[in-house]
Amino acid sequence: MSTSSTHKLGFFFSDHHRWLLQHIQWRLGRSNGNHADAEDTAAEAFCQMLASRVDPDSIEQPRAYLSTIARRLILDRHRRRQLEIAYLERLALLPEQVAPSPEDQHLLIEALVTIDRVLDGLPMLVKTVFLYSQLDGMSYVDIAAKLNLSERTVSRYMKQALCQCYMADSSS
Repeated sequence: MSTSSTHKLGFFFSDHHRWLLQHIQWRLGRSNGNHADAEDTAAEAFCQMLASRVDPDSIEQPRAYLSTIARRLILDRHRRRQLEIAYLERLALLPEQVAPSPEDQHLLIEALVTIDRVLDGLPMLVKTVFLYSQLDGMSYVDIAAKLNLSERTVSRYMKQALCQCYMADSSS
């Protein structure tokens, strides 16, 4: 990145950081947000902008642009928290002797977040079929019975989810 581009991004950051931080705090304020989450989200929004290599001068509506990035990041953070809560609730039902260690719990949560990110955009039923198969180890026959689908539909949904996983893996 050229020195000129770095300066432009620096000015863009200084011009819009305070507004973005306040905007994020306001959005998070409606849903249990705190200052540290707002700071992290604002920093991540600017990091995404930097990674996309967009020229700040080409952005006609900087606040709308940053607001869109921040909204997506807030939704991702919320979805991650929901996954963590669901996982921890499920763990609480396990006997202590078979519960994973805190380190394993962290790795499992990261894996769940990655799976959720990869499957993002697929219909909920496709995700459900995939998760029953991959996480619960259910057979296609059992999944079909549980979800009132045909085995052929379960197979088609699995193919769709696996293709999504493959595409995500090949793009990274």
